[in-house]
Parts: sequence; C-alpha cells; structure tokens
Amino acid sequence: MGFHASSDGGRSVGLPQAVAESLAAFLGPRFTLSLADREHHGRGESYHAVQAPDAVCYAETTEEVSRIVRICADHGVAVVPFGAGTSLEGHVCALRGGVSLDLSRMTRIIAVRPEDLDVTIEAGVTRQQLNNHLRDTGLFFPVDPGGESTLGGMAATRASGTNAVRYGTMRENVGSLTAVMADGSVVITGGRARKSSAGYDLTRLLVGSEGTLGIITELTLRLYGIPEKVSAAICPFNTVDEAIATVVGIIQCGIPIARVELLDSRTIEATNRYSGLSYKETPTLFMEFHGSPAGVAEQVALTRELAEQNGALDFESADDPDKRAALWKARHNVHYAVQAMRPQAKVWSTDVCVPISSLGPCIAETQKDIASASFFISTVGHVGDGNFHLGLVIDPNNPDELAEAEALNTRLVKRAIALGGTCTGEHGVGTGKMKFMELEHGRGVEVMRAIKKALDPKGILNPGKIIPEPQSSASPEN
Repeated sequence: MGFHASSDGGRSVGLPQAVAESLAAFLGPRFTLSLADREHHGRGESYHAVQAPDAVCYAETTEEVSRIVRICADHGVAVVPFGAGTSLEGHVCALRGGVSLDLSRMTRIIAVRPEDLDVTIEAGVTRQQLNNHLRDTGLFFPVDPGGESTLGGMAATRASGTNAVRYGTMRENVGSLTAVMADGSVVITGGRARKSSAGYDLTRLLVGSEGTLGIITELTLRLYGIPEKVSAAICPFNTVDEAIATVVGIIQCGIPIARVELLDSRTIEATNRYSGLSYKETPTLFMEFHGSPAGVAEQVALTRELAEQNGALDFESADDPDKRAALWKARHNVHYAVQAMRPQAKVWSTDVCVPISSLGPCIAETQKDIASASFFISTVGHVGDGNFHLGLVIDPNNPDELAEAEALNTRLVKRAIALGGTCTGEHGVGTGKMKFMELEHGRGVEVMRAIKKALDPKGILNPGKIIPEPQSSASPEN
C-alpha cells in the first residue's frame, strides 16, 4: 500500500488506501504521513507516552473538518482533534491510530460585538491572540489556563485557570458553538441570547467532551470590560495551613478577588531558580484584585487584614503593570520550573478540586504523602475555587516511580471524592483519569456511555478517552 507508514508501539500503522488517497487529494500538502508530524501530534505536555496517529490533517475551515470526518467515518477511521498540544491527560494520544485533525490553522476572529460583550472565533485562536485583538476595544477574555492553548481545546477540556474564582470556567463563558459530529454533519448549538430554555443544552454537553462527541470548530465567547484598576499582592506564610485559612476567609467574606494562587515552599524554590527571582521560600499566596480604584483599595485592605490575622510574614502589593506581569509569568511557568528541578524527568500533574471548606483538610492529609515521597513534588493551585495540583517529578521509564506516583495520585483522588470533590477540576479526563469516573459518577457513567453511543455509534471520535470500558472497577486499587 502506497500510504502505509511504520510500526508504532507494536501496532501495525497505516490508513486504509481509500482514506489516504481521498485525504491526500483533498488536502494536498496539508495531509502528511511524516513521522515527525505524527509523533508531535501523539503527545501533550505530560508524562504519557507518545502514541502517534497514522496521519495528520491540517484543516482550515469548518467545511474541511466536516469533509475529513465524513471520509474517516465511511471507513471507521479514528479522528483525534488537536489544538496546541498542551493537554495534560493524554487527550491527543492516538490510542487506536487514525487521523490527528489539527485545527491550529483555524485562527479567524469572525466577529467582535462590543455592544453585546461577545465574540465569535474559530477554534484555533489562542487566548493570547484573542486578547491582543481585543486590546483597543476595552474588553478581554478572562479564562487563563496559563499556556498558549487554543480556545477550542480549552472548551473541549472545560478549562479554567487563575481567573476562575471570579470569572468562572469555560463552561460559564462559552455562549454557543459550532461542532462537526461523528457523521460529518455540522451543528450550531444556540444563538447569542444570554439565556434560553429551548431544549437540551448542547453547548454544555460538548464543552468538556474532549472531542469524543463532536469536534468544536467555532465558539461564541463572553467578554468582560478591562478593569479600571488592577492590583496584585504577594503574601508569604510560615505554613500552608495559614495560607489556606486566609483563602477560606477571603471567599467566605465575599471579597471579589480575581485570582488567588497558592505555591508551597518547594514550588517557590523551583520558581526562584527557573525565573531568577528571590521570593521567600515559604508557602505563598499570589493574588490579584480587579475593580474601581476605591473598590480595589478596599479589597486589598480587607485581604491584608485577614492575612495578618492568619500569621502572614509580609504583604506586598503591586500596581505597576510590569511587576504584575512578572509575577503572573512566574506563576504560569511553574510547570516548567518544577520540571527543571529534574531536567530528564516528566511532571505528573494531579488536578483534584474540593469544596472550599474541605480544602485545608485535603491539603493537610496530602502533605503527609508528599513528605514521604521519593521524588520532588510541588503543590500549587487555584485555591480560591478549591482546585490544587501536585507536580510529581518522575522518571516515566522507572517502574518503581510510576507505581509510587500512581498510588499517591489514587489516594489523593479518593480523598477528594470522599470530601465531595472531583478527580479533575480543569485538566479533563483523557486517559489519565478514566479509572476514577465510576468512583466519582457511579451509574452516571452508563448515561455517558449511552450518549457516546448515540452520537458516535462507530466510536471514531477520540476513542479510548473519558469513558472507561464497562468492566472497569469502580474502586481502583492503591
């Protein structure tokens, strides 16, 4: 066969001849069997092993996505959507070969409507690109996961980030979307009205579906006015408990803080080394306040008072844009800073989220696991909404370290779910969290399977993600 590729992980790799010929004729050089392209599209930012697709297709319009999917559907070929490759749970691994459908060239900003505070874009636009485009309108899009992620990918994983405590996640900020379904048909999930009671909420069904129910190609997003005043603050503590008590106080007092991030002493150490900074290497809160000058001054004063009551070692506020940018750049570089502590290793990032009142107990128990671990572990989180991450810096080729990390992560997830939380606050399920779905959702997983079967009867859309096989145990072993 002229379009046969190489062997990959013990699996014979190669598209059916008819599919390869059709895609090559349709896309020309935007269809490739290049090993380098395939391997690039078979991995994200995590410890998961590369699992390359059989081919890569670069689409530039919704109509092209539709035609590619129709070609693949006719022959039962898997289609794995790909944005920027920044996912952390194996979302883009081609578990069953097939085609990686790259949407990163779909970068049109279709319409900005300042009067309605919304914008329609293609799925390959990144958050940074959108906010650069909006700069002269006085508006911005607030969901900020930190990386150069595409907004289509952010919607597909129901991403959030540092601003979620005030502005919400992608779930709250996607008004409607356009998606290509498993048969190649195109669906628009709603209009631009701020509310509707007309039928099932298809937008929310597809947001967070990780490309398993449909491929998101366009989005209508909510926008917000750029705050009149923005102030940041850095606040170190002697202990994690003191920092968490401050966060709980901020939320319970109703202070409308925009961002509140916790970095433990190990994370601060890694950040100082990586970013050339000199923060005190103790548990530290990074915070940001948005509003009018008077409103921000009040928020800062109240937060300072709460922090001092909980033993803050210092409280340094910064209004200067350059200082604020440096602070948040350091926070967003945490993943790379932690990985740099062991350059040949990979970061296994956990992602639990619990009710805010359970955050302290959950982190306290987790610190015991960290203290006895054989490898470097950081703790960092969007603690204003109960979401925190461990960065387990492991050698993925070391079976003992993998087993230790697996056991630690399982204990953490069980702990979070027992407290009314979730195994993933923002990274999504992918392959990494599938085994916890039945533990968290019980019979709800059967409903998910029924939806998947109804919308994707051939199982071609990002197969092997989110939903475990029926025989999967509801109680993963330690």
